[in-house]
Amino acid sequence: MLRNVLMIFLDGVGIGKNDPERNPFVKFKYDFIDEYFGGFPTRRKSRISSKYFSLFPVNATLGLPGLPQSGTGQTSIFCGVNAAKTIGQHFGPYPYSTLKPIIKDKNIFQSLLEQDYRVNFANAYPQRFFDYIETGRKSLSVTTLSYLNANQRLRSVEDVLEKKAITAEITNQIWNEKLGYSLPIVSPQEAGKIFYDLGKPFHFNLFEYFLTDHAGHSQDFNFAYHVIRNFDGFMEGILSNFDYRKNLLLVISDHGNIEDLSVKTHTRNSALGIAVGKYHNRFAARIKSLNDVKRSIVSYINGK
Repeated sequence: MLRNVLMIFLDGVGIGKNDPERNPFVKFKYDFIDEYFGGFPTRRKSRISSKYFSLFPVNATLGLPGLPQSGTGQTSIFCGVNAAKTIGQHFGPYPYSTLKPIIKDKNIFQSLLEQDYRVNFANAYPQRFFDYIETGRKSLSVTTLSYLNANQRLRSVEDVLEKKAITAEITNQIWNEKLGYSLPIVSPQEAGKIFYDLGKPFHFNLFEYFLTDHAGHSQDFNFAYHVIRNFDGFMEGILSNFDYRKNLLLVISDHGNIEDLSVKTHTRNSALGIAVGKYHNRFAARIKSLNDVKRSIVSYINGK
């Protein structure tokens, strides 16, 4: 039986206080997540579980002072190392230069491909990104760098039209409004179903949603609500089609941010972890820190 992991990397989402003046997860209602999970966890109730799922905290500080950052946090997630301790500091948004060889050799795509597993990165990139790559500039996120280092093809607008990829903002609306495309608007639920269907032939299928981090930095409650609501619908689209006997969905963030809109910066809150489906409780027990994520995924796919 194919052991596959659907993973959503959710940028900048921590487990915050039960305070509607700070926390948009508490301030607003979200149709699917409130009904399915009973709401998002808070510091006072950081673990929520049932027969089908586990929501749990993940240590994002990596044992160092200061505010966690994307470059080190994401390297830790996707390469299975404590990247912050490796370079002696939190660093971001892009990976520190000395982390790039680690990303090249140890990223999860490469590790799984070396074991003859099939991998997919479901995010599409606009043409201006490919133009940027052609200039030789190399300020790339950990996920993008990992997939390219594994010699895999990044998805483009043509893949979106063929329902073989998803834009990073889920619905295609921002690509149309900001980038000049004329893509059909899809609902978050439809995008979630596309992601679920894309993952069926793969052992590991990843989607990255980074607007949560942007919303956190904006300190805009309306923007934050819109971004979380799209995620809510995306989760509904996945789990409405989910096979709990075969599938595992893992949602992991790299650091806190959007859960506390009283500050513009990242936070030291625990990052959000969600596991749904087969052996969800095993993942909740194994993933204590960001650098536990890759090892847990690879072990699961290997049947351990």
